[in-house]
Amino acid sequence: MRRIAFARIPIAWVMLVACVAVGLMAAGCGGADEGRSARRESAAESGRGTEAQPGSTGGNRPVIGVSLLTRTHPFYQDLEAGLRETAAAHGYDVLVQAGEFDVARQKDQIDNYIVRKVNAIVVSPCDSKSIGTSVQAANAAGIPVFTADIAVLAEGARVICHVASDNVAGGRLAAQAMIEALGGRGKVAIIDHPEVESVLQRVHGFEEGLAAQPGMQIVAKLSGRGVKDMAFRTAEDMLQAHPDLDGIFGINDDSALGALAAVEKAGKLGRVTIVGFDAVPEAREAIRARKIYADVIQQPRLIGQKTIEAIADYMAGKPVPSEVLIPCDLYKGDAAE
Repeated sequence: MRRIAFARIPIAWVMLVACVAVGLMAAGCGGADEGRSARRESAAESGRGTEAQPGSTGGNRPVIGVSLLTRTHPFYQDLEAGLRETAAAHGYDVLVQAGEFDVARQKDQIDNYIVRKVNAIVVSPCDSKSIGTSVQAANAAGIPVFTADIAVLAEGARVICHVASDNVAGGRLAAQAMIEALGGRGKVAIIDHPEVESVLQRVHGFEEGLAAQPGMQIVAKLSGRGVKDMAFRTAEDMLQAHPDLDGIFGINDDSALGALAAVEKAGKLGRVTIVGFDAVPEAREAIRARKIYADVIQQPRLIGQKTIEAIADYMAGKPVPSEVLIPCDLYKGDAAE
């Protein structure tokens, strides 16, 4: 009877039971693999979460998030070197990015540092006013903000300490060089970048210095955005609008070198005096060749060092000044390299 009963079981049911059994075995194997994969993903995600926290790269080492104006310019490369070497001496990890003149990109970088909960933020603003909302967001998150080279001008944005060149004094040095080169008389133009606080300061110092010399006259002040190609076009416009122009002050060396290219193209080399700011190697070479008259020298590495020292004092509960100004000097090709 049992054989007859078994014989009556439909073959389709037998096949279905076999398939289900095989499927369960495969699911069991796959489940193990998926479980291991899920555990790996969970561990990886946990690792990423840990990386996002301060001290993740070396035990409890504090992490400093940095957003520079640019990393392509020698000035900021030296500033970054000063930040890194001093941070290493204090046992800090440093994350460095740059807005590359794009304030929206810089805001994203600062927002990312806030999400990562870094111990402090250092910023060289691409736009001294527009960056204010990001600084306020860091303030609200309890992350101290420090500025290097360029200050924040936005109301309500709190910065612990600003470390920079004494740009007003540097602007006066540039004016002194221009007055000397022109013998105290001449028409001068300024290639500006008014969105940046440090430039506002050096232009103020330059204008103040020229104002003390009655024979000097500023006839134009136009933006070159701090980059060589735009400064070249700006200088071309200046030379066309003022064919009797005697001098051009470039607020940084890209501006001065852009002006030099325009002066050379116009066939006025030796007729129009150029004074720059930064004394990067290319500008120093032009000064030694007597194509640029003089450059204001900054100390970017020292700015980076002093910024980290201010952060260290703040973390240690020591008093920190609201501003640290680094002296400038003048280079005319006869100073020691």
